[in-house]
Amino acid sequence: MVINVSRKKSYASQLSLESGEVLEAKMTGKCNRRDFLKKGLIFSAATLAPIMPDNLYRLFGNGNPSALPDLVAVKNGEPDTLFDKAIKAIGGISRFVKKGQTVVIKPNIAWNRGADTGANTNPLLVQRIVEHCKQAGAKRIYVFDHSIDHEPDCYKHSGIEQAASSAGALVVPGNQEKNYQEVSIPNAKKLKKTKVHELILESDVYISVPVLKHHSYTTLTLAMKNQMGVVWDRMEYHNTDLHRCISDFCHFKIPDLNIMDAYRVTMRNGPQRAGKDDLALMKTLLISTDIVAIDAAASKLFGKEPRMIRHVLYGNEDEIGNMSLEELHIKKIELRRNVL
Repeated sequence: MVINVSRKKSYASQLSLESGEVLEAKMTGKCNRRDFLKKGLIFSAATLAPIMPDNLYRLFGNGNPSALPDLVAVKNGEPDTLFDKAIKAIGGISRFVKKGQTVVIKPNIAWNRGADTGANTNPLLVQRIVEHCKQAGAKRIYVFDHSIDHEPDCYKHSGIEQAASSAGALVVPGNQEKNYQEVSIPNAKKLKKTKVHELILESDVYISVPVLKHHSYTTLTLAMKNQMGVVWDRMEYHNTDLHRCISDFCHFKIPDLNIMDAYRVTMRNGPQRAGKDDLALMKTLLISTDIVAIDAAASKLFGKEPRMIRHVLYGNEDEIGNMSLEELHIKKIELRRNVL
């Protein structure tokens, strides 16, 4: 049965705190649209070097200094500091999270690999996001992913379970089909319906935290693709039209905030087979409410043109967001490096 997105259903009836799972959440169905009127900076391309050069990316122009930026790019810091600077520049966490709200944070926890491999989202970044949400007065904060490897191992070895829990979040399972509800997707070309995790349906605020990396099937892992971790049947995407399904899902749901972890980036052999020589230490973070814009900027950062990533192109064509970075107000923050 396809659910109606206006339904109210308590998640507490299925999960318990004693088992380390979810107590309750609230339904939401917000969808942000892009703003074509703001002018700003242009994100330049990066090279595929294993170590980040000083000119990895450049932003040109001044934008409108009196308006909140569409996208913020911060570099030369640790993951927690990068987020502190980025969230302040885009209006602060209180712009997105209000007192008493339920927040779901969806990082990439797909692989049973450590934090130093670039396969998963950096745990220090996830921890800092949770801390900001707590400070904003969030009632409950949940963290989950539908992992590909054995989920308990992914949660543990990625470092995200411990980091998120220590900051006050509930780290919940994404590998139980009973917690997914079937939804219909308006305006979809291929993915007409799919099963979505109830936390995505019921929480007040949805924050996506992908890690930028090479991917053997989609060229890159980005924010639009990160949403594959909130659906039950990912193989349907692969068996139908992977790029089109990634874009189609955004007609149903897009995050309230997208945070791109580009601290340690897998340049080759992604999404999870990279060795040390395949990694670039970029020490960069992007943040935006526009899921297509942040994917376009991340593509540029990686050294790819956004139009070459088909689901980004589809998202732009369908007006899910705007990949034309020259039309956006982009704020660049470059932190001072410590000199020994």
